[in-house]
Amino acid sequence: MANNNFMELRKEISAVHMMLEDLQLYLNTHPSDREAIAKRNAFVRQMRMLKDEYNKNYGMISQDDSLSPYPWQWIDEPWPWEYDANFKL
Repeated sequence: MANNNFMELRKEISAVHMMLEDLQLYLNTHPSDREAIAKRNAFVRQMRMLKDEYNKNYGMISQDDSLSPYPWQWIDEPWPWEYDANFKL
């Protein structure tokens, strides 16, 4: 069951990441769109919450913006290219 929650959280992080990428590309050409900026900022807050939850329950999701307990824990299995670290859409 824990693995199911792990994969669901990874899917949600992936979906929010895609929305952020899309909105950021849109804002490059429409910098005055207040609604798009508000949506992007809401996704940024959601991403922070999701990453915090992931880090708390499963370890570091990113070596760039995650705190590590001692000893250094990037990466603690599975590696990104391994089957268990991925999901099917």
